[in-house]
Amino acid sequence: MNYDIVVIGGGGSGLAAAVAAAEKGRSVLVVEKRRNLGGDTALAGGFFAAESPSLKRLRNDSNRAELIKRAMQYAHWKTDPRIVSAFINRSGDTAEWLVNMGVKFSDISEFIPTQGPRIFHLPRGMGVGVVKTLAGRCRALKVQVLQGVGAKKILIDSNGEAAGIRAVSKEKELEIAAKSVVIAAGGYAGNKELLRKYYPFYTEDLHAVGLPLAGDGLMLAVDVGAATEGLGTLLLRGPYFIGAIDVVTVAMEPNTIWVNKKGERFVDETTGFTWPEAANALNRQPDKISFTIFDDEVKRSFIEQGPIKGYANRPPFVKMTRLEKKLETEAARGGVKISESLEGIARWMQINPEVLVHTIHEYNLGCDRGRDDILLKDPRFLLPLRKPPYYAIKCHQGFLGTIGGIKINHHMEVLNRQDLPIPGLYAVGAGAGGWESDTYCLELSGSAFGFALNSGRIAGENAADYVSEHGS
Repeated sequence: MNYDIVVIGGGGSGLAAAVAAAEKGRSVLVVEKRRNLGGDTALAGGFFAAESPSLKRLRNDSNRAELIKRAMQYAHWKTDPRIVSAFINRSGDTAEWLVNMGVKFSDISEFIPTQGPRIFHLPRGMGVGVVKTLAGRCRALKVQVLQGVGAKKILIDSNGEAAGIRAVSKEKELEIAAKSVVIAAGGYAGNKELLRKYYPFYTEDLHAVGLPLAGDGLMLAVDVGAATEGLGTLLLRGPYFIGAIDVVTVAMEPNTIWVNKKGERFVDETTGFTWPEAANALNRQPDKISFTIFDDEVKRSFIEQGPIKGYANRPPFVKMTRLEKKLETEAARGGVKISESLEGIARWMQINPEVLVHTIHEYNLGCDRGRDDILLKDPRFLLPLRKPPYYAIKCHQGFLGTIGGIKINHHMEVLNRQDLPIPGLYAVGAGAGGWESDTYCLELSGSAFGFALNSGRIAGENAADYVSEHGS
């Protein structure tokens, strides 16, 4: 088997790379270890794009230069500004690239209220819809896709250049010659050994919400001399409840209160809008466990008006008509407590009832005066908890996936341990480092999905040019 370019991984970044390379006339093969295409992109919602034509048509533009500055400042300049700039500067055009393939947007919003600009592009069908569009474009461009085939080795020739891969399926081992290789195999969320090694806050209770990816791309790259960058960064999603999606949603709502195992509030609950920051606060708590507490009145607001923030397929301000039943079901399973008294909640939490009662009393006083003097919560979300029954949801640390690993430059070329490109080898998406720091930046909402699409497109184009320059 012989191709110009082989792409390892059929998620959003890999499919974008394949389409971009094929549009430049290159022969492309995609190998996907799983039976289904999409990877974590199939679980995604919207993606980041700045100054997209769709935004301009809405007369609500975003400024790329300001967003690049914001991204770098948020990361305290720990990221590579050339990579960040390459991503953001290309993002608007990539959104239009997808529109021209048939992607339509159901919404373009700021994602986090009052923290514009409108950069969160929500495609119809969300991540799954984009995957279907890219896969269809691959078929039209005659990109070959092998599913259920995993890469086992990247081949490097005597000149130190990428020369293909060795892969395996259930039936046989394959050797695939190629002039360029793009690693788009995602992160290592399912590899507990790597998580223990690189993530400083690891516990056995850490819950992966995304796919259990093994870190294949990272290990393949390291085996051929790649340097690493950004290992140990997780796209955190705490406080996270493991169970019914309605209860997961409510557990992160800003009009509830969150307490630790000592019965004390530990964060302004509106950080639920910027959930990686909420997760950072949770990492400092005993056993990284929290409890979300609310009363019957707050529960009624969810049922009759819907959540304020929302989560996944539970959008804001859509009635949660099944919430009561879901809470009762999860209470029977032990993850939720329903009690006529705060003392009953405290006993379930195994803490001193006086501490929890004091915490709630202090919070209610702040609600009455419209000012949270303890944690400075936005007064719009201050609702007193006085009407039983009371509800408590036990939460753990969760994460959507890992970010970073393979060191790259702004051309998406893989760098070796001397900081030089490995000729013909590229890395994209969640498995590439340098574009995000230790905390995922939700101010640039949708940037994980956005970086997957843009890094894939940039790598595909550059790989195609590399093949042309080195003889087709």
